[in-house]
Amino acid sequence: MADLVAQREVFGSTLVELGADFPELLVLDGDLANSTRAELFEYGYPNRFLEMGIAEQNMMGVAAGLATLGFIPWLSSFSVFLVKRDLDQLRVTVTQPNLGVKLGGGYSGLWTAKTGKTHQSVQDLSVMRSMPNMTVVAPADGVELRQAMRAVTERPGPAYVRIYRDPSPIIFGSDYRFALGRAVVVREGRDVTIVGTGVQTVRALEAADLLAKDGISAHVVHLPTLKPLDEGGIVAAAARTGAVLTTEEHTIIGGLGSAVAEVLGERHPTRMKRHGLQDCYGESGTNDALLDKYGLSAAHVAAAAKSLLAGKR
Repeated sequence: MADLVAQREVFGSTLVELGADFPELLVLDGDLANSTRAELFEYGYPNRFLEMGIAEQNMMGVAAGLATLGFIPWLSSFSVFLVKRDLDQLRVTVTQPNLGVKLGGGYSGLWTAKTGKTHQSVQDLSVMRSMPNMTVVAPADGVELRQAMRAVTERPGPAYVRIYRDPSPIIFGSDYRFALGRAVVVREGRDVTIVGTGVQTVRALEAADLLAKDGISAHVVHLPTLKPLDEGGIVAAAARTGAVLTTEEHTIIGGLGSAVAEVLGERHPTRMKRHGLQDCYGESGTNDALLDKYGLSAAHVAAAAKSLLAGKR
């Protein structure tokens, strides 16, 4: 992990790339193109960029109508607005008829430039997982985001992509190949399995380095797709160590931890712990301060893994 890349920059540049390959692709923006970097698409394809203003409910309805005409609408806004402000329109006009509207949820998680709890989306995965027909993806870095955006563009039906604002480490090389619904082993280990999603997988890898200093071998698995879920990959990861820690920059209710617990509860009962936001909202603060306060830093992930192992023994 060396280079730092902002996923929002990758979002904008990838929209431009996809625009060249998919002439039917349109971008609808909720007055946030400068922040989400969807403005890069506007520069390249001004006639295919629709500025919808601060009217997310209307934007969702327009996107649904365009999808019925054969267009591929990509929506650009903050995750908290795309997931919650227009939820009824998403449910009725997009997911029920299973239309190919793609949601680019920017500024996800806690890192939202000190905007605070009103703009932080820490329940988005829970909401999107519960929507029938919805594909849900949370990439770990810019490399994976670029490939994931292409995959959901090509896939029929609605999709939600969780996008991070600030620069974060690149963990995947040029040889990486993203596949929808596939778990990715990013580090082999034998003592404890740590399952991450989104950028929290980066911190899981950092935690594994810390654990290694104490003689603990962590098996780190990345779940970029929360729906459809790689149940076989989850079971295999649990069987490898007999102890599973999930970690997410998201509430532990209904997100990654719940998804993994559901699978293991039915298919392979395993000692596990859900690590993430403990049924609370965030607040305004610096990135490092927020990660520390809500227990999401690499050091906190490592401590949670040790606690789990202590119970196992």
